[in-house]
Order: sequence, then structure tokens, then C-alpha cells
Amino acid sequence: MTARQSALTLSAARALLGVAADADERELRKAYREAAKRAHPDRPTGDAALFRDVLAAYRLLQDTPVVRHHFPPAVTPPPIADRVFLEIDIATALSGGAEELAIDGRRLRLKLPAGLREGDKVRVEGVCFEVRLRAQDGAMVRGDDLWLTGKVDPRVLAEGGRVDADTPLGPRPAWISTKAAARGLVRLPGQGLPARANHKAGDLFLRLEASEGRGESPARSLLKRFAAAWAA
Repeated sequence: MTARQSALTLSAARALLGVAADADERELRKAYREAAKRAHPDRPTGDAALFRDVLAAYRLLQDTPVVRHHFPPAVTPPPIADRVFLEIDIATALSGGAEELAIDGRRLRLKLPAGLREGDKVRVEGVCFEVRLRAQDGAMVRGDDLWLTGKVDPRVLAEGGRVDADTPLGPRPAWISTKAAARGLVRLPGQGLPARANHKAGDLFLRLEASEGRGESPARSLLKRFAAAWAA
């Protein structure tokens, strides 16, 4: 147990529990309980090794002080006249797009490349824009990685399988293993923010939630009708 905990990195522990770096004790405890419940060996979809990892991740994060950045700097730097902040949504950061802005009586059209990160600079006609990412429910960016909440058929959470998860940025196809379905989180390498400049391609972390109001698949309905007719 000790060897597993010491080998677990902070980023891996947070990804395993699905918490942010600034998660407080209440958020951490809630995430741990949910992950431990899904991975408990007594459950049909449980996994003893995963359960031990969840416990190790929780203990590691409990012992790690949380660094928060809620206070403004003691000295505010003077504003730079030729720099403005450009707020874009996560979809634009992922795929690129165009923005039209009015600056000092001028209308500027910006063609934005895919893969923009928080703090990146875009210069157009002598004006330096600093990128800010707009918050969006069910979607966030952490460094190079993209985190999405995906609604999937409840059967997938029980059995795993191929699925098109319904996310705030549109459907995302994925193969969900039974272990990933049990812990409610799947990692899709290379499907986060695309590589750009000095940034490497990020990963997509897909948090799985059961969709509501989904009926049976046509194949399963047909199988049930066939079984009923055979029994008759």
C-alpha cells in the first residue's frame, strides 16, 4: 500500500478522484466517497486494485496543502496601453474561429488558431490581445487538458462499450471499458487542446453521467420481442 501511494503523483491522484487542484476538504471527501463506492470490491463492477488506488489518492491529497490564489497582488502592475484581454469560449480554444472587436474606433477582425491557452498572446495591427478562457458549465481547461462532462446511456455505465457521449461541446465518441464506466471517468489521450507553439497536445478527461429519459436501443427491443414470441 505504501509503495502504491508513494508512486502516485498529485496530478494522477486528482484525475483519479476527479477534483481540481484547489478542491477543499468537503469536495475532496465527497469525490473520494463516490469513487470508493464505485470501485469497492463488494460491488459487481468493483475492482480491488482501483479501490486501493482511490484510497491512496485520497490520503495523498489530504496530506497536500491547498494553494489558493484568491488575493490580488500587493502591487498592481500599470496597465499596458496596447494590450487588451480577449475572452473566448472553450469551443474556440479547441477548434479556432474568428472574432470581430472595436478598439479605439477601429474594427478589428481576428482569425484565431486552434489550441489557444489561457494567457496566450494574439497580435493584430499593433494591438496585443491576451487570451482569457470563458467558464462553461460541464467543460473546463486545465493546462493542455480538456475536461468535459458527458451524458451517456445508463447501460454503458453498467456494461461499458462504444458510445457517443453528449457533452457541452458536442458528441464525443469513445470506447468505455467496464473499469472506466465503474469509476465514471475515462481518459482519451491526445483529444484535449491541440498542439500549438510550445504547447503539447492535451488529453481529454471525460466524466461520465447517466442520461435521463433514454429508451432501449432498437436492437435490445427487437431481442425482447423475439424472446417473448419464442416463449409463446
